[in-house]
Amino acid sequence: MIIAETIAPLAVALGDPSGIGPEVTAKAWAARDIVGLHPFFAVGDARSIEAVWRGPVTRITDPSHAAHVFPTALPVIEVEDAGPICPGKPNQEGARCALASLEMAVGLARSDSVSALVTGPVSKICLYEIGFTHPGQTEFVAERCGIASNNAVMMLAGPSLRVVPVTTHVPLAVVKDRISIDLLVFKGRATAKGLTRNFGIANPRLAFAGFNPHAGESGALGREEIEIIAPAVAILRAEGIDAVGPMASDAMFHQRARSTYDVAICCYHDQALIPLKTLHFDDGVNITLGLPIVRTSPDHGTAFDIAGKDKAEPGAMIAALRMAASAAHWRTLCQ
Repeated sequence: MIIAETIAPLAVALGDPSGIGPEVTAKAWAARDIVGLHPFFAVGDARSIEAVWRGPVTRITDPSHAAHVFPTALPVIEVEDAGPICPGKPNQEGARCALASLEMAVGLARSDSVSALVTGPVSKICLYEIGFTHPGQTEFVAERCGIASNNAVMMLAGPSLRVVPVTTHVPLAVVKDRISIDLLVFKGRATAKGLTRNFGIANPRLAFAGFNPHAGESGALGREEIEIIAPAVAILRAEGIDAVGPMASDAMFHQRARSTYDVAICCYHDQALIPLKTLHFDDGVNITLGLPIVRTSPDHGTAFDIAGKDKAEPGAMIAALRMAASAAHWRTLCQ
């Protein structure tokens, strides 16, 4: 799926140089012709790639050079030195390099020098050690784009399922107090708009999962469905959005059920990510909705335990690159 040549190349922030980001990026490039990838270049320390991969790497200084280099070598724009490259052994120098790579790649996306941003996995612990104050890369990218972090919506997507967790990285014990009619309506609106803008779905179908077992059994097992979710769905439907629910979450992820909606909007993290990762562990993609730029990320972490051992599967990175190019294409059509 190679997108029209009028679309600028993609930028891949390599993530932590000691993780599997460099390896899966290189392996994605190696599969470029087989899977039909749009031209991209990496942003980071080229040595982190050379430490785990023997393929051709060419250092470039401008995104406009990427398309020319891409057929024969993996283009890389370098940032600050990551210090000693030790796959599987993260350190503060590597964290600073990861942050500098992300900063540069976001800037290139904001300036329209690239058509989309793909972010490799980082170690939040290492980033926190060097003074990083954001919960994660999503919030950092949103801030750099001038968007409040709570206005950025995380969607996880695979070939047969898309999910949006209404609450993300919070303890399960506080979810009940976090969900509200206003929050569900906001997530629904942003998701519907994002599906049209990034996926070309003219009339997105939203399915809202219930909070309690069996969607509350008409109030017998909890009233969140009656007092929060159903009113939010009614508001969205009144606005012309095709929303249904609340649905029993234990019966909405089988194949027949998935064919009836375009996205499942779930109350909490694991309600969304367990079915997504069960179905698409190797090709799940995190795409951030609500940003002025396209941003995707493979839905996996740094995997320090296998870094440098040639065990990392590039499927999720390939899927993130493909989705980024496709979303950038749809955005040009919507302008």
